[in-house]
Amino acid sequence: MTIETKPTLLVLLGPTAVGKTKMSIEIAKRYGCEIISGDSMQVYRQMDIGTAKISKEEMEGIPHHLIDIHDPDDPYSVAEFQEQCRRLIGEIHHRGKVPFIVGGTGLYIESVCYGFEFTNVGADEEFRNEQFAYAESHGADALHDRLKFVDPISAERLHANDQRRIVRALEIYHLTNTTLSAQMATQTKESPYDLCIIGLTMDRQMLYKRIEARIDQMIEQGLLEEVKSLIQNGYEPGLISLQGLGYKEIISYLQEELTWEDTITLLKRDTRRFAKRQLSWFRHMKDIVWVDVTDVENFTENFARICDIIAGKFLSDIEYISKQSN
Repeated sequence: MTIETKPTLLVLLGPTAVGKTKMSIEIAKRYGCEIISGDSMQVYRQMDIGTAKISKEEMEGIPHHLIDIHDPDDPYSVAEFQEQCRRLIGEIHHRGKVPFIVGGTGLYIESVCYGFEFTNVGADEEFRNEQFAYAESHGADALHDRLKFVDPISAERLHANDQRRIVRALEIYHLTNTTLSAQMATQTKESPYDLCIIGLTMDRQMLYKRIEARIDQMIEQGLLEEVKSLIQNGYEPGLISLQGLGYKEIISYLQEELTWEDTITLLKRDTRRFAKRQLSWFRHMKDIVWVDVTDVENFTENFARICDIIAGKFLSDIEYISKQSN
């Protein structure tokens, strides 16, 4: 009788600006990986600067998947991400490569790692429209407060600007009298994969400095012009994609709701808060082996530590796959 082995899956996650991109390329080159983006915003075309999307040059020839696959007016969901990842993981293995998810969208990555089942609890369009209308008249924070009241755990994980997911969490509670966080807690945590999940972390104040420097760089690269172009191309400011971090703040400036100085201040503050929520989500995940990369100047040593973790988890399997692909 043969024992069926689980497919290998390598994962690198961490908060925004922690250094995942550079590290992921070196890992992919070392172990013969194809990278699957675990970022819910990098799926959108024409949204490059604000999502810190990896460039063709930065990819260094490593295949990347689930980038630039949707137009901004074509919403993307965690269920779609999960379905596409399952297919890609099988295809990448078939090519003799190692599937490697890299990103910072916790729910998306966790849904794949542990095979979450997304039950269809139905919809109530009238209730949904009422919530969006409430947000329109009272503000995003007021809608977020509604979620805090019924489901504080989900509210902690969702930004006030993420109205689609906030409304869906409220709708689930409205229809089932059970919170989204309670339903998430009942999900089985057994993985269909042989997992190695590595998390990058660093000193909080240093991370915040890197976040602010990244935003300054985005502005220099033309974030304002990117958002103007999206609007000029007919994409409505209310789209889910344009409610994303970096885009909503710039739109508020274009609509003369904020000064330029206040826009930059708000964007930096919101991004710091986003990083905190990412870390909060990751703390609830299991199986993550954390690597502190505060000493960013010592990249070689940090990379070596990560290679040791991979070796300790499934070196023989991954070496075999790598040799087969050479």
